[in-house]
Amino acid sequence: MTRRRFVPQLLRPKHAVALLLASVFLAGVAAAAQRGRYGVRLPANPAYDGAFMFCRIMFRQNPYGDGDGWSVDYPRADINFPYRLSELTSTFVSKDAGGRFNHVVLRLTDAELSRCPFVMLTEPGGAYFDDEEAAALRDYLLKGGFLWADDFWGEAAWRSWQGEIRKALPAGDYPIVDLPLDHPLFHMLYEVNSVPQIPSINFWYRSGGRTSERGADSAIPHARAISDANGNVMVLMTHNTDFGDAFEREGESREFFDRFAGVGYAFGINALLYAMSH
Repeated sequence: MTRRRFVPQLLRPKHAVALLLASVFLAGVAAAAQRGRYGVRLPANPAYDGAFMFCRIMFRQNPYGDGDGWSVDYPRADINFPYRLSELTSTFVSKDAGGRFNHVVLRLTDAELSRCPFVMLTEPGGAYFDDEEAAALRDYLLKGGFLWADDFWGEAAWRSWQGEIRKALPAGDYPIVDLPLDHPLFHMLYEVNSVPQIPSINFWYRSGGRTSERGADSAIPHARAISDANGNVMVLMTHNTDFGDAFEREGESREFFDRFAGVGYAFGINALLYAMSH
């Protein structure tokens, strides 16, 4: 099957809901030009300017985990998501002098994390948190932060992630639940009536259009959550699905875009708006 690059367009919600987010308080860091973090050399994070920037969490790899690393979907998902956010809402979105959308990569222990009320962590089944990182994550979440952990498949990856998130939020105090479809997160800007199973674009083509990357072990997609004492979601976990690929790969294939980008952005924009309003 031949893949063609194209310029995708997303429809606005049918009810034309106008949500205003004024001056979203998000991350920025004035960092040195090039520096190594966790063994990876990255461009400097842009300076904080008071507008929305996509925040991604960098983590060390768990040798007993199940995942391909923190940088899966980076940086295109981190650019495409703010672009769509700027189209679909009135949110102030950060851009550089050339008009490119700003985004940042942070460790859990970076002080600038406090400027990120919404952060994303990809392939959480492969994550490892030490005591300092777990404490920093707990502090961040209990002060009002929101973590979205996305793109991990099967029960082994789920068990590994549970072991890490429980370092920050113990099971006795913070139960994990599947979000019911009547939860407000599914109805912020778009009406999302199911948890879509979005595969990686490579798996989708290679498998002839299947969506479960681990077969029977990942057949059912989940949107799970950990809430604070007031019942507000502070950790969103999308298991057996890959929203990040819907963002990253939206421009690579017309077929993939039509099948997955719309439902991916509908859920993703809802998740962000919920995080910023709860």
